[in-house]
Amino acid sequence: MEHLRWRPTVNERDFIESALEADLRVDGRHSFDFRTIKITFGREDGSSEVQLGDTHVLGYVTAQLMQPYRDRPNEGTLAIFTEFSPMADPAFEPGRPGESAIELGRVIDRGLRESRAVDMESLCVVAGKHVWSVRVDLHILDNGGNLIDAANIAALAALSTFRRPECTVGGDDGQQVIVHDPEVRDPIPLTIHHMPIAVTFAYFGEGNIVVVDPTYKEEAVMGGRMTATINSNGDICSIQKAGGEGVMSSVVMQCLRIASVKAADITSKIKKAVDSYTTEKALKKVKRLPTSLPQKINVTDVTMEDKGDGELETQTVKTPSDVQEKSKGDEDHQNIKGNSSLTGDRIAKHKKTSTCIGGPSNWDPYSKGVSLSSLRISQLPDPATTGKASSHDDAQPMLTESSNAEVKSTSSLGAAGESEEAQEIGSPKSLKDAIKPKHKRRKKKSDRS
Repeated sequence: MEHLRWRPTVNERDFIESALEADLRVDGRHSFDFRTIKITFGREDGSSEVQLGDTHVLGYVTAQLMQPYRDRPNEGTLAIFTEFSPMADPAFEPGRPGESAIELGRVIDRGLRESRAVDMESLCVVAGKHVWSVRVDLHILDNGGNLIDAANIAALAALSTFRRPECTVGGDDGQQVIVHDPEVRDPIPLTIHHMPIAVTFAYFGEGNIVVVDPTYKEEAVMGGRMTATINSNGDICSIQKAGGEGVMSSVVMQCLRIASVKAADITSKIKKAVDSYTTEKALKKVKRLPTSLPQKINVTDVTMEDKGDGELETQTVKTPSDVQEKSKGDEDHQNIKGNSSLTGDRIAKHKKTSTCIGGPSNWDPYSKGVSLSSLRISQLPDPATTGKASSHDDAQPMLTESSNAEVKSTSSLGAAGESEEAQEIGSPKSLKDAIKPKHKRRKKKSDRS
């Protein structure tokens, strides 16, 4: 499909040649200036994308275990494959690679493999049986001129970021190869000794005009081309002269000196891009927890007041049941009238015992601390009380700390009965008192009649 390739007209050819003679180029560059190089990497290791002006190339590296060659049993292999799509240039034929695709693959393969840029012996697993075979696929996405240089940079960038799986040898015979998953063991990068950089020169006229990195239109007008592959140390890895007009040796030496400077510049750009990619990927592997900022909590100041022993003793804890008992006890004592000192002491002591002194629990009504003496005094009748019978007095049973005796209150029937009962309670009783004499029985009968 050579008829589909762009062919410049006579006026365009004359314009490009006259501009080069005046040390000017169509895109505004000088004769030995490279176009802007942009290197990006994919999500997976071993993938790169290079843009050299309008030229766009994608590189991808893979590896697999295979049997080595017989003449080199302890060395791996490196292969370069190119794919020219009609999307990049209508002149490219789909399917079977054309002459330009074969030439591109050979130039890059010669610069990488013949210069021993990649350590092949490090790819050996079991000598004579298993070695790693590395494959580099180069896809031309857009043809803007100088495909060799762009594809070479893409291949080097992809090889620099490629990681092959780690494998160990084991088994009964010691010849079984175990390939470990990347999640179990970290993959191993390739050993690259140096980076051979391809620099392409285009010749115009009779070889007197030389430019670096020709564009698509300049390639259609040029009379010849030469590609020199040189590393950053100035070592010449390969030279490719694609025919056309002859070039003097002095011009070739001048081109090699220029290529050495350009190679060092491009190598630094590739290493810088690879380092930034490696650092970014290493940071993604680190698990970082979200940082929590310390929060300021406002706490009110609490001051403790020192209290004396007397104040602490007077503090009491009151429950609803205690309050009810206290109120009831106060009402009973308000109904009792007396002027004797015995009644006043009884009321004071009853008030003291009505307060809670700190029982074992709040639900137990018998757990209140009440002294036995206060109960006895409260049982005594008022000696000055005369008149009508008082209302029925009920005293709730209470359990003391010293004894568990139950005390019952009885109702008074009259003033005379109360005095007799008081005398009987005050005097000591015996067995004779239990038997009433006959005259008392008759007296009661007569009173009833």
